[in-house]
Amino acid sequence: MTEAAASSAPRSPTTVVVDLGDRSYDILIGRDIIDRAGGEIAERLPGARMAIVTDANVADTHLRTLTRSLEAADVEYVSIVVPPGEGTKSFAAFETVIEALLEARIERSDAVLALGGGVVGDLAGFAAGTVLRGIRFVQMPTSLLAQVDSSVGGKTGINSTLGKNLVGAFHQPKLVLADIDLLDTLAERDFRAGYAEVVKYGLLGDAGFFDWLEAEGGRLAAGDSAARTRAVRRSCEMKVDLVVRDETEQGDRALLNLGHTFGHALEAAAGYSGRLLHGEGVSIGMVLAFGLSEKLGHCTRADVERVIAHLSDVGLPTRISQIPGKRFTADELMALMAQDKKVKRGRLTFILVKGIGRAFIASDVPIETVQSFLEESLRQ
Repeated sequence: MTEAAASSAPRSPTTVVVDLGDRSYDILIGRDIIDRAGGEIAERLPGARMAIVTDANVADTHLRTLTRSLEAADVEYVSIVVPPGEGTKSFAAFETVIEALLEARIERSDAVLALGGGVVGDLAGFAAGTVLRGIRFVQMPTSLLAQVDSSVGGKTGINSTLGKNLVGAFHQPKLVLADIDLLDTLAERDFRAGYAEVVKYGLLGDAGFFDWLEAEGGRLAAGDSAARTRAVRRSCEMKVDLVVRDETEQGDRALLNLGHTFGHALEAAAGYSGRLLHGEGVSIGMVLAFGLSEKLGHCTRADVERVIAHLSDVGLPTRISQIPGKRFTADELMALMAQDKKVKRGRLTFILVKGIGRAFIASDVPIETVQSFLEESLRQ
């Protein structure tokens, strides 16, 4: 990242408030936040001891910086390090974290601090929501995907062999600390995967934001802090609006799943093996959602092509055939989608679109239409 890019974002963080009454919390977005984390935590959770849950890769890169900040603010802590990767969102890792928390004698007045990407945040948040029947936790997301999506809104959980995120709970954090500078340490593939979730917000409800991403996506990828801060802030604002309206996903919050019904099935079919990152699955899934919407007459081919063009421009996959390894079948993907959390009385729920920025919830899509659409998509 160039010096000009590094200096283009303000040092003081911007704050997005998640207004949930007495469970409200702040999302701090900006630069150098890891260095001020101790002070922010000490102010909001005075006297609490932190149980830091992180993975081995993040620990090597960021744990010492965080613990120095905690030490400077006289915040006591213990560290629990888990293996990296989607496979860590498992019953085995959940048990490991729970036992470590109990062994460390964490109390209800203490808190779990999730330092990592979406896997760590989901796992640590679920552990915090269940140990001692629920303790507080803080999210410090280190990936773009986690900063714009999984760290906000209180969804926590682990995967089952039958599907992604099928075991979990809603447990809101007390604070989210999104340090834009930490994105500089991401591998290019991981950054791109997170960018898919940023694009999602424009596609589901803000066409102007998608316009801006088409124009400024290159600056985000190049490391411009101001552009990254704006993208994270707008994404969080949109998610917060839906979370406040529908905290436990009984209605409009489901719009955040644009691309996810297809994407989660593709992830499960790929075996959570690294062949397909979550954001890559979402990228393909969003194209499929637009394609299905076109097939049903809800949007135009021009809309579909525009989405494909932007995702392709930033290096994201847009076709199932781009997933390496074994081929999938329509029957296999249909069976996996039938395990989706959004299934109601045996009927699949899809997030479809009437155009860019105009998503809606559809629970009446004929199964045979989805089957034939997948068969067509698998041939592309």
